[in-house]
Amino acid sequence: MLTILLQSATKLRTQTMSLPTLTNGHANGCGAPKDYLPLDIAASIRELRSKKNAIILAHYYQESEIQDIADYIGDSLGLAQQAASTKADLIVFAGVRFMAETAKILNPQRKVVLPDLDAGCSLADNCPADQFAAFRSQYPNHVVVSYVNCSVEVKALSDILCTSTNAVKVIQSFPEDQPILFAPDQHLGRYLVSKTGRKLVLWPGSCIVHETFDHQRIVKLKARYQNALVIAHPECTEAVLAEADFIGSTSQLLQFVKDSPKAEFIVVTEPGIIHQMEKACPEKKFYPAPAEDGCACNRCPFMRLNTLEKLYLALRDESPTIELSNELCERARQPLERMLALS
Repeated sequence: MLTILLQSATKLRTQTMSLPTLTNGHANGCGAPKDYLPLDIAASIRELRSKKNAIILAHYYQESEIQDIADYIGDSLGLAQQAASTKADLIVFAGVRFMAETAKILNPQRKVVLPDLDAGCSLADNCPADQFAAFRSQYPNHVVVSYVNCSVEVKALSDILCTSTNAVKVIQSFPEDQPILFAPDQHLGRYLVSKTGRKLVLWPGSCIVHETFDHQRIVKLKARYQNALVIAHPECTEAVLAEADFIGSTSQLLQFVKDSPKAEFIVVTEPGIIHQMEKACPEKKFYPAPAEDGCACNRCPFMRLNTLEKLYLALRDESPTIELSNELCERARQPLERMLALS
């Protein structure tokens, strides 16, 4: 399964980021052809955002130029909280599909657009709802805690959701004798077992980015940069996490480097977060951890499908939209709101 996902990711990386090529139609009656792009895309985005009462939400793993124009930059928990509280008429989500779906679940009457609908997630793709339902049926007495990195259908099959920021708190919210099934990330699940002492039944999923960080290469980096602390995301493998001085979500990693008196860090997560680290701590040095075989696998191919050009077009055309049925939204909202109530 990992080989298939990596092949898919490689294909995504090599795709040409082509823009619409239609030249006969016009967008929003403005007289501009559909493939028209303004010279100053960032300025046009700001103008459209104001006119449409739109909000741009971006994940830390987006390209730096998208981060710099977003109204809010955060991890899955922060983005969900922003989506829950926004008064905007239009939500433009610069992230991956499950994140935009989360915004739609919390705002069923608002329009939510994603610059590229192909911006998926290996964790969500590797946990099909029908297979997960069959897996869940084998553990009828278990509470189902699902990582927010899953499809809306899997969310609807869950009792409560979590993010890497609040996962420990969510697990600890249940009595110690309550059996728990955790999905879809097995590495985050094993980390939670080590942190909470709880036994968890784990769905065997993983993130293609975090699973490919190479243990031996990190050991070599530590030898090269002996003053650097290793900070890692809990979606990494146990061997990689064993080398870490601090383990946390993207927002927790960012806060850690801000608070730390140290000046050098080996960053073991998608390197998009380094942009915010460098902005917050320009005097410090950050070394992105390499993946296996020296490939570019430490960059999420799905996150990077979004571009500033696609963001402009999504805002201009209010498309492509996230469409979910009211019934599915309602079922998925309940476990999501239980998570937010704990956060």
